[in-house]
Amino acid sequence: MKVWLKLLVGAILGVIIGFLLPSNNQAIIDGIAWAEELAIRIGRYCLAPILVFSLTIAVYELRQDDRFWGLVFKTFLIIVLSSAFVIGTGILVTLFFPPARIPILVEEQSEAISLSISDNVLGIFPSNMFAAVLNDGITLLPICIFAFFLGMGLSYDRNYSKPVMAMIDSLSRIFYHIAAFFSEILGLVMIVLSAYWAVRFRNVLEADVFRDLIRLLGVFSLVMGFGILPLLLYFLRPKTNPWVVLYGSLSQALAGFFSGDINFTLPVIFRHVKENLGVRRRSNAVTVSLFAVFGRAGSAMVASAAFIVIINSYSSLGITMRDIFMIAGRALLISFLLAGHPGNGAYIALAVLCLGYGRGFEAGYLILKPLAFYLIAVGTFLDVMINTIASFALSRMSGFQEDKKPGHFI
Repeated sequence: MKVWLKLLVGAILGVIIGFLLPSNNQAIIDGIAWAEELAIRIGRYCLAPILVFSLTIAVYELRQDDRFWGLVFKTFLIIVLSSAFVIGTGILVTLFFPPARIPILVEEQSEAISLSISDNVLGIFPSNMFAAVLNDGITLLPICIFAFFLGMGLSYDRNYSKPVMAMIDSLSRIFYHIAAFFSEILGLVMIVLSAYWAVRFRNVLEADVFRDLIRLLGVFSLVMGFGILPLLLYFLRPKTNPWVVLYGSLSQALAGFFSGDINFTLPVIFRHVKENLGVRRRSNAVTVSLFAVFGRAGSAMVASAAFIVIINSYSSLGITMRDIFMIAGRALLISFLLAGHPGNGAYIALAVLCLGYGRGFEAGYLILKPLAFYLIAVGTFLDVMINTIASFALSRMSGFQEDKKPGHFI
């Protein structure tokens, strides 16, 4: 059975179970929440070794071909352009099709939310270099920096580095196959994730105050992820079939939506971009990692759309053109700074937008707290689709991709 079909069957079973479970039994809800945390940890389990060894090999090989900085520059350029496009489109759609106002709930702000930029910068360079690898694996940037310097160091003299490179290459392939095993059992894990998602979704539907926003974000994400983004591949040279790429992206789309966690989904992306879309490891490791760290446009777009709904719910004065550019600019900046929030990016981005906007909206994100899981799910889905499609496009333009027949997809 194809991996995406396993995930789909698991998701359907989980949703059915979630809608059948009694939502007023707190013991059952706590049990599912615990199981969901365990499921997320299973998905993340092999990520750090894959990232360290595969990215080290990629940096080394690209350096040998003198193509590393060119690929990095192209990747950052696509990150900026895709982020501006997705966020801008999301804001325009929200303004032209505004959801109904949401009743303002009086709720105290329990904790201060911020991006902790200063702490994250310090975390990039811990006092001990090995501590970058031995952290909890939530923040990937220190791991990427470690792999970058290791790959650069190994490029210094091939006579000295050849034995070490052989070992790192072997470890990269070993951990890749270990991760492949975990991706094969994600269908069972998906049952837990989708069941917990369905329990929360049913409670939100019963509240009957978020339906318009749910509908807007759901339709927009489907059109953007399964329509507009693949269609952009028609402009790619050499010419490619975007619907084949879309078919090869179904597994990570399902995993990203129901987990809401970019780190959980990364091993799935690495495997499917390689085996379905034919992207070579040297390109795959670099582009997928950079998009996972810096390319969180989907989460930022969801946050900006939700923030506009909050403003319309709080005030009848409307949103000025200056406000629109301010929201878009801040959302774009925030999309580059969500590396430390793999599992709640959209909600953190929304909170930061509210706090930065001021004018009495500092705690505005709390009215969408019951819907936070859905905002995160939609944002992660778009993050994953952008990551997959952009990684494929960059590798194809750079000559690091070979076509695979859909019948051979995993």
